[in-house]
Amino acid sequence: MSDFFLNSFNMLSSGLIGYIIPFLFVLTIVVFFHELGHFLVARWAGVKVLTFSVGFGPELAGFNDRHGTRWKLSAIPLGGYVKFFGDDSEASTPSSSALASMTAEERGSSFHHKSVSRRAAIVAAGPVANFILAIVIFASLFMFLGKPSTTARVDGVQAGSAAEAAGFKAGDIVTAINGGRIDSFSDMQRIVGTKAGETLAFVVKRGDSIVDLKGVPELKEIKDRFGNTHRIGVLGITRSTSPGDVTTEYVNPVTALWMGVEETWFVIDRTMAYIGGIFSGREAADQVGGPLRIAQISGQVATIGPAALIHLAAVLSVSIGLLNLFPVPLLDGGHLLFYAAEAVRGRPISERAQEVGFRIGLGLVLMLMVFATYNDILHLARS
Repeated sequence: MSDFFLNSFNMLSSGLIGYIIPFLFVLTIVVFFHELGHFLVARWAGVKVLTFSVGFGPELAGFNDRHGTRWKLSAIPLGGYVKFFGDDSEASTPSSSALASMTAEERGSSFHHKSVSRRAAIVAAGPVANFILAIVIFASLFMFLGKPSTTARVDGVQAGSAAEAAGFKAGDIVTAINGGRIDSFSDMQRIVGTKAGETLAFVVKRGDSIVDLKGVPELKEIKDRFGNTHRIGVLGITRSTSPGDVTTEYVNPVTALWMGVEETWFVIDRTMAYIGGIFSGREAADQVGGPLRIAQISGQVATIGPAALIHLAAVLSVSIGLLNLFPVPLLDGGHLLFYAAEAVRGRPISERAQEVGFRIGLGLVLMLMVFATYNDILHLARS
């Protein structure tokens, strides 16, 4: 047992050193734009912003702008916050006594004295900013680097595989899956990879004929180039790339923007499908990762190149935006839940109820962090 923890410590200490800079780069971008969304809409709504912090804990560096906002970089780079006038804490919880003693002028710039719709807009702006950031990054990559693709041709069918059972043959070209057009082999891999155990309808071009096939991808563990294990749907089709097979499609800004929206929606859809799979028993919760896993992946992706690291930032931005919309007190979604209840009831939720809600939310968030970190340590130890 001691050897296990010693090996784990050695892996963590040696591996994370090379991951810190890429990790900070990716997380700082995502957190900054999330908080910037809150900040900009708050300014628009006439709310005074006291603090804009990237990170938590002691301040490392900072400055005051002409509006009196303290912009700072803090020591613990695992998030950030915007503190508004009238907030009692970084979680934007109010203090009834402080709110009651405000002058009329102070109430005009207090977050908690704004209408429900304005408070909801300010809170929702953080996750929305994350989605916008992801769309812009994806669109920029498509526009400036293009979209590489290979024909969805079947060069080999593994014996005993789902592809063999479905009737695939070498030379087949997949043109559609479940009615959706397939333009490249990667398009097919993406759909098959997320549909393990589901029956898919394939339209295949076989010579001069069009053939309809039905196949059920098998759930298998696949290792990527860095040795990380992923559970994905697999048909058992192989593709050999010949010179000239790979093409790069360059698109105009409007098309790139739409492709960015589609890519962002794919990440949202896949994330929600995975979470649903955990509760239904179809997915394993050991794939849930935390800061250590993000740091490891950031370091690995950075070795591929800057574009890959920026792409990771977009994926992480979608994930953080989506996570913050979950209806858990302490997260943005929890605040929106309280505001929805206030809109229905015609008055705010009691301070006691909000306090209990935030404590429950804090407990849930801490439990998730501990669980994710535990998974990270096991994953790093086995790498």
